[in-house]
Amino acid sequence: MDSGICYIKPEYLVTEADGGSAAANTENSENNKRKREDGEEVQAGGKKKWDKKERKRGQNKNRPVFKDERYSHLCHSLIDGTGGEACSLDNCRYVHDLDAFLAAKGEDLGLECYVYTTKGYCARGVSCRFAKAHTNEQGRNLKREDYDDKAPPTTCNGVSSELQVRLRKHDYDFSRSKELIRMAEKLRDARKLKEKQEKENNQSEGTVTPPAGEKQPSDTAEMLDAEQHTDSKSKPTATGCAIDDSAIGRDADQKPAVDFREKLVLSPLTTLGNLPFRRICKEFGADITCGEMACAQPLLKGMGQEWALTKRHQSEDVFGVQLCGNNPNMINQAAQVIHETAQVDFIDLNIGCPIDLIYQQGGGSALMRRTNILELTVRSCAALSDRLPFTVKMRTGIYADKSVAHELLPLVEEWGASAVTLHGRSREQRYTKHANWAYIEECAAKAKRMPVIGNGDILSYEDYIERRTLAPHVSSVMIGRGALIKPWIFQEIKEKQAWSPSSGQRYEMLQKFCNYGLEHWGSDTKGVETTRRFLLEWQSFLYRYIPEALQTAPPQKINARPQKYRGRDEMETLMSSGNAADWVKLSESLLGRVPESFTFVPKHKANAF
Repeated sequence: MDSGICYIKPEYLVTEADGGSAAANTENSENNKRKREDGEEVQAGGKKKWDKKERKRGQNKNRPVFKDERYSHLCHSLIDGTGGEACSLDNCRYVHDLDAFLAAKGEDLGLECYVYTTKGYCARGVSCRFAKAHTNEQGRNLKREDYDDKAPPTTCNGVSSELQVRLRKHDYDFSRSKELIRMAEKLRDARKLKEKQEKENNQSEGTVTPPAGEKQPSDTAEMLDAEQHTDSKSKPTATGCAIDDSAIGRDADQKPAVDFREKLVLSPLTTLGNLPFRRICKEFGADITCGEMACAQPLLKGMGQEWALTKRHQSEDVFGVQLCGNNPNMINQAAQVIHETAQVDFIDLNIGCPIDLIYQQGGGSALMRRTNILELTVRSCAALSDRLPFTVKMRTGIYADKSVAHELLPLVEEWGASAVTLHGRSREQRYTKHANWAYIEECAAKAKRMPVIGNGDILSYEDYIERRTLAPHVSSVMIGRGALIKPWIFQEIKEKQAWSPSSGQRYEMLQKFCNYGLEHWGSDTKGVETTRRFLLEWQSFLYRYIPEALQTAPPQKINARPQKYRGRDEMETLMSSGNAADWVKLSESLLGRVPESFTFVPKHKANAF
């Protein structure tokens, strides 16, 4: 692990005399845990020997997850209280005893319902954990006079019941996708034939083979250009909200619907890149957001849980969906149905995902070595629409000692990608080494017109300036872990100075996240516990923030571990704790007491601080 120490001012350090009880921060225990995972120093034959043990990595797959039982849900006919229309279903599995349901629901969590306050009506009705704020003396759910039931929703996308049925019955028309795949296969075969002919000519003439991806004038090249530029009238119109229609600068020939230059991009973060978190980042100045990685196969099966990852809030003015898959037909079909039914500004292909399950199935970072499959995918998806950019997110390669991005990036541009994001680590490295920005610059310099977005290890404005200076050919910067640790990093970069929020301001941010979560996932018991789960997952990154006023030499580096310290007040100390029990305690101050026998284990085993 390539990490350093973040030194804390002496007045905030926890000494042995303190016993550690005053400090919720548990970095010393984290360090000890890391040592135990790395190995133990033992005495053997009079000499010290390091007994290496396998380090834990990946996910905590057997962790307990709270699940709200279906039979504990109230029937929709009783959502607004008694007096409505009776349930028309003979075999309805939901609760119809309103009094018993209300008794089991427990006390309200507060006097004000955020959903009712902002919208004038709470769709969760009497099942809401803040129901007293919008029910009358008879227990009927209320609508405020200014509530407009015809107002457009604040979120869009997801899967409709009609689309779900069409997908599950294989009744969706994918003829366009099949046509694009056939065209991509012709282009690929023509390219291979051209390369074979050039290789044979070079061997017979003793000439040097031109670099891969470099176009040479020939009949085959003309044929490729002719087939690649298909009649735009046959392509469906983009449904997303396009921006920057002008064609200027290095992208003039491509005329992209989205300008990816000089932007701050929020990384598509699995689990943690949910809609409420993205709203927080937008408020702090993120320019472009992208949904969590969605797998193509579940999307094509109409699975609501996967389609939920495509949902977009109205504040996300430039929004994309990231796809993952191992089959070009499947990926292209998923891209087609998203393009035709959802409001998105771009579609991104993940070929950098290091998750073992995805990799072993040939998706994610495995596509970096399956170039034939990758070519078909990029060519076909890029041809879906002139106004819907298709982008690619990749790593340096699969192995730490064998980088291949410098070879792939020019090819991906030639195949039609509108932009490429390069994470400066290999799949093998995951997050355990510093991002290689020198290599990112080397790759970015090979792009002719396509914007290249750099990604990795940015936690402060100083980090941003250092990386942009080191990599001048990089068009924009994508931020992932840095945004999880301090979402206000976008604001810092735009204002060109550090911002040190107080514990009260950070607590208000958590409260805002909870409100957004209750609006998005629901304010009933299930919605509250879903919000709590994502809050706790986020807290596993938030606690790593170290206030600048406590450091001896700010700014904080993303992999630096602090000495054991206490905060300037009790709340700051609690927020700096690495103990999951303290995160639960913090969530209870925001969302009420946890259910009985509730336990929480973070989804990921963090090797990197």
